[in-house]
Amino acid sequence: MSVTPPTTSRVDLHHHAFPPQLFGEDVAGALGANSGWKFTADAPAWTPAASLAFMDAMGISTAILSLPNDIEPYLPAATRRGFAREINTFCSQVAEENPGRFGFFAHLPTPTDPDAALEEVAYALDVLGADGVTVTNVYGTGENARSLGDPVFEPLWAELDRRNAVVFLHGEQTPGRNPAPNEFLPVPVVEVPNETYKAAADLVTSGRKRQFPNVRIILSHSGGSTPFLASRVAGLCAFHTDCDLTADEIIADFRTFYYETALSGFETNLVALENFVPMNQILFGTDFPAVSPPAAAWYTRNVDAYFADRPDTLAAVMEGNARELLSRAAPN
Repeated sequence: MSVTPPTTSRVDLHHHAFPPQLFGEDVAGALGANSGWKFTADAPAWTPAASLAFMDAMGISTAILSLPNDIEPYLPAATRRGFAREINTFCSQVAEENPGRFGFFAHLPTPTDPDAALEEVAYALDVLGADGVTVTNVYGTGENARSLGDPVFEPLWAELDRRNAVVFLHGEQTPGRNPAPNEFLPVPVVEVPNETYKAAADLVTSGRKRQFPNVRIILSHSGGSTPFLASRVAGLCAFHTDCDLTADEIIADFRTFYYETALSGFETNLVALENFVPMNQILFGTDFPAVSPPAAAWYTRNVDAYFADRPDTLAAVMEGNARELLSRAAPN
Protein backbone atom coordinates (compact mmCIF):
# COMPACT_ATOMS: atom_id res chain seq x y z
CA MET A 1 0.00 0.00 0.00
CA SER A 2 1.49 3.31 -1.09
CA VAL A 3 -0.01 6.69 -0.32
CA THR A 4 1.61 10.08 -0.67
CA PRO A 5 2.55 11.16 2.87
CA PRO A 6 -0.33 13.45 3.86
CA THR A 7 0.32 17.09 4.59
CA THR A 8 -2.72 16.93 6.85
CA SER A 9 -4.30 14.21 8.93
CA ARG A 10 -7.46 12.54 7.71
CA VAL A 11 -10.85 11.72 9.23
CA ASP A 12 -12.36 8.61 7.65
CA LEU A 13 -16.14 8.89 7.78
CA HIS A 14 -16.75 5.61 5.93
CA HIS A 15 -15.04 2.91 7.96
CA HIS A 16 -16.81 -0.33 8.79
CA ALA A 17 -16.70 -2.54 11.85
CA PHE A 18 -17.26 -6.28 11.47
CA PRO A 19 -16.61 -7.62 14.98
CA PRO A 20 -16.18 -11.38 14.68
CA GLN A 21 -17.97 -12.05 17.95
CA LEU A 22 -21.11 -10.45 16.48
CA PHE A 23 -20.74 -11.60 12.87
CA GLY A 24 -20.51 -15.36 12.56
CA GLU A 25 -19.28 -16.95 9.35
CA ASP A 26 -22.87 -17.80 8.46
CA VAL A 27 -23.86 -14.11 8.51
CA ALA A 28 -20.80 -13.06 6.51
CA GLY A 29 -21.50 -15.83 4.04
CA ALA A 30 -25.12 -14.77 3.61
CA LEU A 31 -24.09 -11.16 3.02
CA GLY A 32 -21.55 -12.22 0.43
CA ALA A 33 -23.99 -14.53 -1.33
CA ASN A 34 -26.59 -11.77 -1.50
CA SER A 35 -24.21 -9.21 -2.97
CA GLY A 36 -21.72 -11.31 -4.92
CA TRP A 37 -18.89 -9.51 -3.11
CA LYS A 38 -15.69 -11.33 -2.25
CA PHE A 39 -13.05 -10.04 0.11
CA THR A 40 -9.55 -10.16 -1.35
CA ALA A 41 -6.66 -11.90 0.37
CA ASP A 42 -5.16 -8.53 1.35
CA ALA A 43 -8.38 -7.34 3.03
CA PRO A 44 -7.74 -8.32 6.66
CA ALA A 45 -10.30 -9.81 9.00
CA TRP A 46 -11.59 -6.84 10.95
CA THR A 47 -10.36 -6.02 14.42
CA PRO A 48 -9.68 -2.63 16.00
CA ALA A 49 -5.97 -3.40 15.61
CA ALA A 50 -6.43 -4.04 11.88
CA SER A 51 -8.16 -0.68 11.54
CA LEU A 52 -5.41 1.10 13.46
CA ALA A 53 -2.70 -0.44 11.27
CA PHE A 54 -4.56 0.65 8.14
CA MET A 55 -5.17 4.12 9.57
CA ASP A 56 -1.54 4.63 10.50
CA ALA A 57 -0.41 3.59 7.01
CA MET A 58 -2.92 5.97 5.42
CA GLY A 59 -2.36 8.96 7.69
CA ILE A 60 -5.87 8.67 9.15
CA SER A 61 -6.08 10.18 12.61
CA THR A 62 -9.72 9.28 13.31
CA ALA A 63 -12.15 6.75 11.82
CA ILE A 64 -15.90 6.75 12.38
CA LEU A 65 -17.11 3.16 12.61
CA SER A 66 -20.40 1.99 11.12
CA LEU A 67 -22.18 -1.07 9.78
CA PRO A 68 -22.77 -1.14 6.02
CA ASN A 69 -26.46 -1.99 5.84
CA ASP A 70 -29.51 -3.56 7.47
CA ILE A 71 -27.93 -6.64 9.05
CA GLU A 72 -30.90 -7.94 11.03
CA PRO A 73 -32.48 -10.04 8.24
CA TYR A 74 -29.29 -12.11 8.11
CA LEU A 75 -29.19 -12.79 11.86
CA PRO A 76 -30.83 -15.65 13.76
CA ALA A 77 -34.29 -14.50 14.84
CA ALA A 78 -33.46 -14.86 18.53
CA THR A 79 -30.58 -12.37 18.33
CA ARG A 80 -32.11 -9.63 16.17
CA ARG A 81 -33.81 -7.49 18.80
CA GLY A 82 -30.72 -6.82 20.89
CA PHE A 83 -28.22 -6.61 18.05
CA ALA A 84 -28.21 -2.82 17.67
CA ARG A 85 -27.54 -2.28 21.37
CA GLU A 86 -24.79 -4.89 21.34
CA ILE A 87 -22.99 -3.46 18.29
CA ASN A 88 -23.33 0.13 19.53
CA THR A 89 -21.97 -0.78 22.95
CA PHE A 90 -19.06 -2.55 21.28
CA CYS A 91 -18.23 0.45 19.06
CA SER A 92 -18.48 2.78 22.04
CA GLN A 93 -15.99 0.61 23.93
CA VAL A 94 -13.58 0.63 20.98
CA ALA A 95 -13.77 4.43 20.88
CA GLU A 96 -13.26 4.69 24.64
CA GLU A 97 -10.25 2.35 24.57
CA ASN A 98 -8.63 4.31 21.72
CA PRO A 99 -9.18 8.00 22.57
CA GLY A 100 -9.32 10.22 19.53
CA ARG A 101 -8.85 7.36 17.07
CA PHE A 102 -12.42 6.14 16.72
CA GLY A 103 -15.96 7.46 16.80
CA PHE A 104 -19.07 5.68 15.56
CA PHE A 105 -22.38 6.09 13.81
CA ALA A 106 -24.97 4.10 15.74
CA HIS A 107 -26.75 1.16 14.19
CA LEU A 108 -30.54 1.28 14.61
CA PRO A 109 -33.03 -1.55 14.95
CA THR A 110 -35.05 -1.79 11.75
CA PRO A 111 -36.72 1.66 11.78
CA THR A 112 -40.07 0.30 10.62
CA ASP A 113 -40.40 -0.26 14.39
CA PRO A 114 -40.30 3.44 15.35
CA ASP A 115 -40.37 2.89 19.11
CA ALA A 116 -37.32 0.60 19.04
CA ALA A 117 -35.44 2.93 16.71
CA LEU A 118 -36.19 6.00 18.83
CA GLU A 119 -35.14 4.21 22.00
CA GLU A 120 -31.80 3.30 20.42
CA VAL A 121 -31.28 6.85 19.09
CA ALA A 122 -31.61 8.21 22.62
CA TYR A 123 -29.36 5.58 24.18
CA ALA A 124 -26.69 5.72 21.50
CA LEU A 125 -26.45 9.51 21.35
CA ASP A 126 -27.04 10.37 25.02
CA VAL A 127 -25.40 7.44 26.83
CA LEU A 128 -22.87 5.92 24.44
CA GLY A 129 -21.76 9.16 22.80
CA ALA A 130 -22.36 8.17 19.18
CA ASP A 131 -21.44 10.75 16.54
CA GLY A 132 -24.67 10.13 14.66
CA VAL A 133 -26.69 7.24 13.28
CA THR A 134 -26.56 5.18 10.12
CA VAL A 135 -29.47 4.23 7.89
CA THR A 136 -29.84 2.36 4.63
CA ASN A 137 -32.03 3.20 1.65
CA VAL A 138 -34.76 0.61 2.12
CA TYR A 139 -36.01 -1.73 4.83
CA GLY A 140 -37.86 -4.92 3.99
CA THR A 141 -38.35 -6.59 0.62
CA GLY A 142 -41.04 -6.86 -2.02
CA GLU A 143 -44.38 -5.33 -1.10
CA ASN A 144 -43.15 -4.90 2.47
CA ALA A 145 -40.22 -2.70 1.43
CA ARG A 146 -40.22 0.82 2.88
CA SER A 147 -37.97 3.59 1.55
CA LEU A 148 -36.70 6.39 3.76
CA GLY A 149 -39.31 8.87 2.59
CA ASP A 150 -42.14 6.58 3.72
CA PRO A 151 -44.43 8.03 6.43
CA VAL A 152 -43.50 5.15 8.77
CA PHE A 153 -40.12 6.86 9.28
CA GLU A 154 -41.54 10.30 10.15
CA PRO A 155 -41.15 9.86 13.94
CA LEU A 156 -37.50 8.94 13.43
CA TRP A 157 -36.78 11.88 11.13
CA ALA A 158 -38.58 14.25 13.50
CA GLU A 159 -36.40 13.17 16.43
CA LEU A 160 -33.20 13.33 14.40
CA ASP A 161 -34.21 16.79 13.21
CA ARG A 162 -34.83 17.93 16.79
CA ARG A 163 -31.34 16.77 17.68
CA ASN A 164 -29.61 18.28 14.62
CA ALA A 165 -28.26 14.77 14.18
CA VAL A 166 -25.71 13.53 11.66
CA VAL A 167 -27.01 10.60 9.57
CA PHE A 168 -24.77 8.37 7.45
CA LEU A 169 -26.79 6.94 4.54
CA HIS A 170 -25.33 3.76 3.06
CA GLY A 171 -27.02 2.08 0.10
CA GLU A 172 -28.47 -1.36 0.74
CA GLN A 173 -26.98 -4.29 -1.13
CA THR A 174 -30.29 -5.42 -2.59
CA PRO A 175 -29.95 -7.30 -5.89
CA GLY A 176 -32.05 -5.93 -8.72
CA ARG A 177 -33.63 -7.81 -11.60
CA ASN A 178 -30.22 -8.17 -13.27
CA PRO A 179 -27.88 -7.44 -10.36
CA ALA A 180 -24.64 -8.80 -11.80
CA PRO A 181 -24.21 -8.48 -15.58
CA ASN A 182 -21.04 -10.54 -15.25
CA GLU A 183 -18.75 -11.94 -12.58
CA PHE A 184 -16.72 -8.71 -12.48
CA LEU A 185 -19.72 -6.52 -11.64
CA PRO A 186 -21.21 -7.67 -8.31
CA VAL A 187 -23.91 -5.76 -6.47
CA PRO A 188 -21.56 -3.33 -4.64
CA VAL A 189 -20.16 -2.18 -7.99
CA VAL A 190 -23.34 -1.62 -9.98
CA GLU A 191 -26.25 -1.56 -7.53
CA VAL A 192 -25.20 0.06 -4.25
CA PRO A 193 -24.26 3.49 -5.71
CA ASN A 194 -27.58 3.73 -7.50
CA GLU A 195 -29.48 2.68 -4.39
CA THR A 196 -27.87 5.62 -2.58
CA TYR A 197 -28.98 7.93 -5.39
CA LYS A 198 -32.52 6.53 -5.21
CA ALA A 199 -32.61 7.14 -1.46
CA ALA A 200 -31.49 10.75 -1.90
CA ALA A 201 -34.07 11.29 -4.63
CA ASP A 202 -36.75 9.73 -2.43
CA LEU A 203 -35.92 12.00 0.51
CA VAL A 204 -36.00 15.07 -1.73
CA THR A 205 -39.13 14.39 -3.79
CA SER A 206 -41.13 13.05 -0.83
CA GLY A 207 -40.47 16.36 0.90
CA ARG A 208 -38.66 14.78 3.86
CA LYS A 209 -35.39 16.61 3.19
CA ARG A 210 -37.18 19.95 3.25
CA GLN A 211 -39.47 18.94 6.13
CA PHE A 212 -36.53 18.03 8.39
CA PRO A 213 -33.77 20.48 7.39
CA ASN A 214 -31.74 20.13 10.59
CA VAL A 215 -30.77 16.52 9.89
CA ARG A 216 -27.32 16.51 8.31
CA ILE A 217 -27.24 13.56 5.93
CA ILE A 218 -23.99 12.17 4.53
CA LEU A 219 -24.41 10.23 1.28
CA SER A 220 -21.92 7.39 0.99
CA HIS A 221 -19.78 6.93 -2.13
CA SER A 222 -20.26 10.57 -3.19
CA GLY A 223 -23.97 9.89 -3.47
CA GLY A 224 -23.42 7.35 -6.24
CA SER A 225 -24.92 8.88 -9.36
CA THR A 226 -26.66 11.70 -7.45
CA PRO A 227 -24.57 14.64 -8.71
CA PHE A 228 -25.10 13.47 -12.29
CA LEU A 229 -28.82 12.59 -12.10
CA ALA A 230 -30.18 15.26 -9.75
CA SER A 231 -31.14 17.44 -12.71
CA ARG A 232 -33.00 14.51 -14.28
CA VAL A 233 -35.05 14.16 -11.09
CA ALA A 234 -35.66 17.91 -10.98
CA GLY A 235 -36.90 18.33 -14.52
CA LEU A 236 -38.95 15.17 -14.86
CA CYS A 237 -40.50 15.18 -11.39
CA ALA A 238 -41.35 18.88 -11.46
CA PHE A 239 -42.90 18.89 -14.93
CA HIS A 240 -44.18 15.33 -15.40
CA THR A 241 -45.40 14.23 -11.97
CA ASP A 242 -47.49 15.66 -9.15
CA CYS A 243 -44.42 16.39 -7.01
CA ASP A 244 -45.09 19.52 -4.92
CA LEU A 245 -41.59 20.91 -5.46
CA THR A 246 -40.35 23.01 -8.35
CA ALA A 247 -37.31 21.97 -10.35
CA ASP A 248 -35.21 24.63 -8.64
CA GLU A 249 -36.39 23.52 -5.20
CA ILE A 250 -35.46 19.91 -5.98
CA ILE A 251 -31.95 20.92 -7.05
CA ALA A 252 -31.60 23.11 -3.95
CA ASP A 253 -32.53 20.20 -1.68
CA PHE A 254 -30.07 17.82 -3.36
CA ARG A 255 -27.41 20.42 -2.62
CA THR A 256 -28.02 20.20 1.13
CA PHE A 257 -26.59 16.67 1.43
CA TYR A 258 -23.01 15.97 2.45
CA TYR A 259 -21.00 13.71 0.14
CA GLU A 260 -18.06 11.47 1.14
CA THR A 261 -15.43 10.19 -1.26
CA ALA A 262 -15.19 6.43 -0.57
CA LEU A 263 -14.73 4.48 -3.83
CA SER A 264 -15.29 7.68 -5.81
CA GLY A 265 -12.00 9.50 -5.40
CA PHE A 266 -11.47 10.28 -9.06
CA GLU A 267 -11.27 13.50 -11.03
CA THR A 268 -14.64 13.06 -12.77
CA ASN A 269 -16.48 12.60 -9.48
CA LEU A 270 -14.62 15.37 -7.68
CA VAL A 271 -15.24 17.90 -10.46
CA ALA A 272 -18.94 17.06 -10.29
CA LEU A 273 -19.05 17.45 -6.51
CA GLU A 274 -17.17 20.74 -6.57
CA ASN A 275 -19.65 22.12 -9.07
CA PHE A 276 -22.66 20.81 -7.18
CA VAL A 277 -22.21 21.48 -3.45
CA PRO A 278 -20.25 23.89 -1.24
CA MET A 279 -16.74 22.68 -0.52
CA ASN A 280 -17.48 22.23 3.19
CA GLN A 281 -19.95 19.44 2.29
CA ILE A 282 -17.29 17.20 0.72
CA LEU A 283 -15.83 14.65 3.15
CA PHE A 284 -13.28 11.85 3.08
CA GLY A 285 -14.01 8.12 3.37
CA THR A 286 -12.34 4.81 2.50
CA ASP A 287 -14.87 1.94 2.95
CA PHE A 288 -12.23 -0.14 4.75
CA PRO A 289 -12.31 -3.10 5.38
CA ALA A 290 -15.04 -3.84 2.84
CA VAL A 291 -12.38 -2.86 0.29
CA SER A 292 -8.72 -3.80 0.46
CA PRO A 293 -5.98 -1.42 1.58
CA PRO A 294 -4.56 -1.14 -1.98
CA ALA A 295 -7.97 -0.13 -3.35
CA ALA A 296 -8.51 2.43 -0.60
CA ALA A 297 -5.01 3.80 -1.18
CA TRP A 298 -5.62 4.21 -4.92
CA TYR A 299 -8.73 6.31 -4.36
CA THR A 300 -7.00 8.33 -1.66
CA ARG A 301 -4.03 9.10 -3.91
CA ASN A 302 -6.46 10.40 -6.52
CA VAL A 303 -8.08 12.78 -4.03
CA ASP A 304 -4.67 13.98 -2.86
CA ALA A 305 -3.59 14.57 -6.46
CA TYR A 306 -6.78 16.39 -7.41
CA PHE A 307 -6.42 18.93 -4.60
CA ALA A 308 -2.60 18.99 -4.61
CA ASP A 309 -2.36 22.63 -5.71
CA ARG A 310 -4.94 23.69 -3.09
CA PRO A 311 -3.54 22.52 0.25
CA ASP A 312 -6.12 24.38 2.33
CA THR A 313 -8.95 22.75 0.39
CA LEU A 314 -7.31 19.34 0.68
CA ALA A 315 -6.99 19.79 4.45
CA ALA A 316 -10.67 20.73 4.68
CA VAL A 317 -11.84 17.72 2.66
CA MET A 318 -9.54 15.31 4.46
CA GLU A 319 -10.17 16.50 8.00
CA GLY A 320 -11.53 19.97 8.66
CA ASN A 321 -15.00 19.54 7.18
CA ALA A 322 -15.57 16.32 9.13
CA ARG A 323 -14.42 17.77 12.43
CA GLU A 324 -16.65 20.80 11.93
CA LEU A 325 -19.64 18.61 11.07
CA LEU A 326 -19.18 16.29 14.04
CA SER A 327 -18.36 18.99 16.57
CA ARG A 328 -21.64 20.87 16.40
CA ALA A 329 -23.46 20.35 19.67
CA ALA A 330 -26.91 18.82 19.44
CA PRO A 331 -29.62 19.31 22.08
CA ASN A 332 -30.97 16.30 23.96
